[in-house]
Amino acid sequence: MTQGQAIRGTRIGAVHSLDAERGEPVARQTVRFWCANGHQTAASFAMQADLPEQWDCRRCGWPASRDSANPPQRPVLKPYKTHLDYVQERRSEEEAEDILAEALAARAAARGEL
Repeated sequence: MTQGQAIRGTRIGAVHSLDAERGEPVARQTVRFWCANGHQTAASFAMQADLPEQWDCRRCGWPASRDSANPPQRPVLKPYKTHLDYVQERRSEEEAEDILAEALAARAAARGEL
């Protein structure tokens, strides 16, 4: 290596020498998708490929379609529920107090405090 040149004889954008052995690249088409936030996403597909109706937006992740005038609506996301949220849906406050009282009584009986 002379003067710190690790890769000699290459330049930015140089074509690899094995490309000629691999054959011609497949013809491609660029398809544009729009999301409800107005973002435009371009995806490249082979000419003979079946094009999808929807694609995920690269900026916001919402679904995007090929129709810029009528993009798909934002999906309704349900908030994350904890275990306590599910328990509170099943039990009322009175039932919870009764269950707690039974558990404390059983614990006190096991210790011999009653």
